[in-house]
Amino acid sequence: MGWETARLLAEAGATVVVHARTAEESQDAVARLSAAGIAQARLQTAAADFTRIEEVTRLAQTVTVAHPTLDLLVNNAAIMAPERCTLTPDGSEVSFQVNFLAAHLLARLLREPLSRSRDGRIVNVSSSLHRTAAMNWQDPNRAKRYSRVAAYAQSQLALTIATRDMAPEGSGITAVSVNPGLCDTALLPLYGRVGAPAAQGAAAVARLCMPGFQPVNGAYYDGGRVAQTAQAVQEERSVRRLAKLADGLVLQH
Repeated sequence: MGWETARLLAEAGATVVVHARTAEESQDAVARLSAAGIAQARLQTAAADFTRIEEVTRLAQTVTVAHPTLDLLVNNAAIMAPERCTLTPDGSEVSFQVNFLAAHLLARLLREPLSRSRDGRIVNVSSSLHRTAAMNWQDPNRAKRYSRVAAYAQSQLALTIATRDMAPEGSGITAVSVNPGLCDTALLPLYGRVGAPAAQGAAAVARLCMPGFQPVNGAYYDGGRVAQTAQAVQEERSVRRLAKLADGLVLQH
């Protein structure tokens, strides 16, 4: 879905920094985009392993140097939680870090270049599963009572809660989250056996990125419309509590 989103944005005229876990994966994605007809001048590579906070920080620094003004950040990276509770080298449950903490940190570190844009925007690719989730504030790694579905759903709830915090008043940034629908990606086993093509989900994401579309700040979109969220997303206390928790987990590195 990330590849398809990059293709749609580049076709629309954007210069796209194509992030992947490794330099080889990013270069391969760019090569395939070029083969699909995207001009090389519109594509740039970037690599960072989101299981390592220091690499997320380095990615933000690299992007800021290359692009002092940034129009758009799409937080699309996501993995399934493993069968057993697995911690990153930074000490966080791996899906919580990759799916949420990395996005939280990128939004923090890229706030300045985003705020320089006339229409700085953050689009978080979330999931309808966030509505079934609950934050385990005392044990965000869920180590005591671990479930891979609960861990993954929590990561999507956290990302959706954090959306408003990513675009504070006066920043000039708009942040939204979106459910791209059930798509045929590596995450499909969490949802079911049949999913739509990834390009269909990417179209839902790209729509929120286009300059001609004016999204509602902090809103959650599903099927092109603002949709109902989990109750915690609307609670200011949860937004503040999550920001404090996330800052404590990422800013110490």
